Amino acid sequence: MPELIKAPTQIPVPGGKIIDEYVGRVNSGESAVSVAKMIAPGGWTEPFQTPAFDEFTIVLRGTVRVEYDGGVVDVSAGQAVVTRAGERIRYSTSDGEGAEYVAICLPAFAPDLANRDPD
Repeated sequence: MPELIKAPTQIPVPGGKIIDEYVGRVNSGESAVSVAKMIAPGGWTEPFQTPAFDEFTIVLRGTVRVEYDGGVVDVSAGQAVVTRAGERIRYSTSDGEGAEYVAICLPAFAPDLANRDPD
């Protein structure tokens, strides 16, 4: 039987970004995958992290910058990026424009699985 997800659960993270999780450990009890909508303000950045999950990011509005040990990738609205578990990365937005995007994580996102660097 289909399972209706009536609303997301907001997950607190550093830097002023909003995570609305629809499917995942917090909102639906799903540990295999998480699906969340993110809204990041202009000038937002988070610490480098080495996640224990693959992340598939689809940018809906604005640009998300992904820094990694070999360089930088700017992902604009209508584009997507895939980062792999064990890869050291950092997400951010430009000073003027924020971004809205959807993130799908395998296995599901959990703050302790993000393995964020200390500030």
